[in-house]
Amino acid sequence: MFVLDTSVILYDHSAVQNFQEHDVAIPITVLEELDNFKKGNDIKNFEAREFIRFIDKLSSEHMLQEWIPLNGKTKGKFKVMMNGSAKLDATKIFGDKNDHHILNSALHMQQDFPKSKVVLVTKDINLRLKARSLNLTAEDYETGKIQDVAGLYTGSDTLEDVAPNVINDLYEQGICESGKVTKETPPDNHFYVLKSFKNSILSYYNPSENQFERVDKQSAFGVKPRNAEQTFAMHALLNPKIKLVSIQGVAGTGKTLLALASALEQRRDYKQIYLARPIVPLSNKDIGYLPGDIKSKLNPYMEPLWDNLKYIQNQYAENSKEYQKIRELVDLEKLVITPLAYIRGRSLSNIYFIVDEAQNLTPHEVKTIISRAGENTKIVFTGDIYQIDTPYLDSQSNGLSYLIDRARNHPLYAHITLLKGERSELANLANELL
Repeated sequence: MFVLDTSVILYDHSAVQNFQEHDVAIPITVLEELDNFKKGNDIKNFEAREFIRFIDKLSSEHMLQEWIPLNGKTKGKFKVMMNGSAKLDATKIFGDKNDHHILNSALHMQQDFPKSKVVLVTKDINLRLKARSLNLTAEDYETGKIQDVAGLYTGSDTLEDVAPNVINDLYEQGICESGKVTKETPPDNHFYVLKSFKNSILSYYNPSENQFERVDKQSAFGVKPRNAEQTFAMHALLNPKIKLVSIQGVAGTGKTLLALASALEQRRDYKQIYLARPIVPLSNKDIGYLPGDIKSKLNPYMEPLWDNLKYIQNQYAENSKEYQKIRELVDLEKLVITPLAYIRGRSLSNIYFIVDEAQNLTPHEVKTIISRAGENTKIVFTGDIYQIDTPYLDSQSNGLSYLIDRARNHPLYAHITLLKGERSELANLANELL
């Protein structure tokens, strides 16, 4: 029997249907907490509303304190649990909080059904630890989780001992039949470093032509790639046939800079460039704690994006055409830097859309963003799956990891993992030694 916490419902409103033949229950406290989340435009508000509608539909012919069949014989049953008293009282041990009332409900169920294994499912790590300290089994919500993060798709490989004539063909003609390079069918839009005993070349597998193509270093608005992975990323970002790109890498590898420079290079092909990021409140304070109007409140969150834009702009003299063009793009709102919450609900047509810090999104949020794409829209997700700033996500359950795992080997999608920091030698020291 599984008891679900509020954090699970806010992560996935359909969670109760993902436990196969097992019975699922939610404490009445969860319904009370969801009532606080039903208003608003954030994704957690959407999840809360969807779950409340689901419960309303489920209870049209039943009372919620009954065990209600979820889907005939193929699924288990569902009920809402009233707060009961067990021998152990979590509120007396830990204090009077909603989390501890949820613990009490699970403990009460464990006492009422001694022959069943009762499991509390929550994305709150502290609540899992508290449950285990009370001898109650607790687990994370596993649906959609990536099991092997270390083996996550990187988007590129090195092939050794490639025939010299293959590399010569790529140098001279720029293309080579796939069968001459490898007998296996490569993943769509996959990048390779091909090496023979004396030469090497960067290449890309084009799925529509079933051939390998030479990848040349391309600069975008003055930004030049500094290593093989950055060259691959730039190729994907500038390729009009690839509509969805993800770039993963630690701080200083150039993810956002490459994406923004590529967007500026292709500014004539799109109506607008959107650069957005999810707002994760500083020091766990809500945005309302900061003084000033909405613009001044958002500035601390958007500053990293402005830093990248200033870096590109400052490569040119102030009186140069390129410097003035960037200023003009911002003034005319052709280039818009905005929090992600302002994008939701819109239809994005003819837009180059960059989503920074995508590791702080849930899989459902990533799906929602991509589903907004209209004609001639390209979406780029950048982030570091090991630098999570939100309490209920980790490297296995965040939206960026989910996207990389699910979208790989699709002709519209390309991914590259950046490995080498290029910000400065000092930044590399921090990443390597501290």
